Amino acid sequence: MEELKKLLDTILNDELQMMILSAPRKKESYLRVRIRPVEYRGALVFQAACWDGKKEFHTNNTKEEMIQKVLAWMELDYRQLQAETMTQTASVLVSKKGKVTVKTKHRSAPTVKKDLSHNRTKQYLLPEGEPVPFLVKLGVMTSEGKVVKAKYDKFRQINRFLEFIEDICPVLSRNREISMIDFGCGKSYLTFAMYYYLHEKKGFDLRITGLDLKEDVIAHCNALAEEFGYEKLKFLHGDIADYEGTDQVDLVVTLHACDTATDYALAKAVAWNAKAILSVPCCQHELNRQIKNETLEPVLKYGLLKERMAALLTDGLRASMLEQAGYQVQVLEFIDMEHTPKNILIRAVKEPEKIRRAGGMRADDLQACMDFLHVHPTLQTLLGNQKTGTDDLCKEENSEGKAAEGAKNVTEVSETKTQASDRVQQENENSDASAGTDQAADGIQEEENRCGKN
Repeated sequence: MEELKKLLDTILNDELQMMILSAPRKKESYLRVRIRPVEYRGALVFQAACWDGKKEFHTNNTKEEMIQKVLAWMELDYRQLQAETMTQTASVLVSKKGKVTVKTKHRSAPTVKKDLSHNRTKQYLLPEGEPVPFLVKLGVMTSEGKVVKAKYDKFRQINRFLEFIEDICPVLSRNREISMIDFGCGKSYLTFAMYYYLHEKKGFDLRITGLDLKEDVIAHCNALAEEFGYEKLKFLHGDIADYEGTDQVDLVVTLHACDTATDYALAKAVAWNAKAILSVPCCQHELNRQIKNETLEPVLKYGLLKERMAALLTDGLRASMLEQAGYQVQVLEFIDMEHTPKNILIRAVKEPEKIRRAGGMRADDLQACMDFLHVHPTLQTLLGNQKTGTDDLCKEENSEGKAAEGAKNVTEVSETKTQASDRVQQENENSDASAGTDQAADGIQEEENRCGKN
């Protein structure tokens, strides 16, 4: 370990970019340890972040403390170490027999020195200190751009949501107007945020429609949109299930649409062949009423546990059904649980047919799961009706096609018969004409013979 100690003594300084210990030897060891230099109370220390697969634990250490800890970890717990500084990279491997191999390589060009702040400032897509008109009007920011303390959670939520929007920007077209619908938009903090970020900051040509059942809220949001000059941001009063205002949408957003309202929004998104879907479900009561399983009864008998399991199962089944409909789906944490318990976001991005993965759950497996739980989700019914309608349309088109083909064949047969009849008649006429010609020729020959005799 002497060679490793020399390396640590050389690289543990303010030029260290990162150091990672991995490949644990024991099950009880942390999965990974990440080390970086930080300035803490005016002194340079080394922060070790130990990850156990669920949580990360941090300790600050002096240089000597850090050297001793790393030597102990590499001797007993880990087989691999990777380090990067501004001027070089290093790798350390420890064999099963304890042999230590150290390799270093100098960089062709030095990298930029990293920020050593102990508490780094979070870089938001809508940064604090930059006044945003709608956030000021909605009371989230002051006119100077300072976030109101009581609204800081809302500010974080808006920025977190915009990170999901940023991730799906590559599938949105820049060559035409893109259409978005926000089902159950409510006070529309996030609707205004989407329009401002995508149109004002990113330069997309887009039209957003917000839909909600509260008429007073819709009137207020339309007034704000007009005040801000957001010409293509409109709000309508209406129900998700009955909305028929368009037949083509690029992005569908549904945030906290209660119970089966989320299912209607997802089904419409699939019917519109939406490029992307962002959904934060809420109040998943339907499966809580349906779910029944003797094997799970020892757990389901507790009402609170049954409610939470039903909510998770509802969203899991929704995600799998969207996969069946041709989407690449992720189930993500929207915001920390301490801010809201409704923190699951379903993000679905349409996959082109030519690259669609075959690894998704098979329809039979999904049905078996629902049969096991004795549940019949609304989304399954809605998507099934869509498929039935499409199949019926295809059958009708095929039937019409076959009828047209049959009529064409009858016409062709009739034409063929007519042509054959005409051909026979023509042949008869030609035959008669030929016979007449032969008779005339015989008459002429006879006349010539008589003239010769005379």
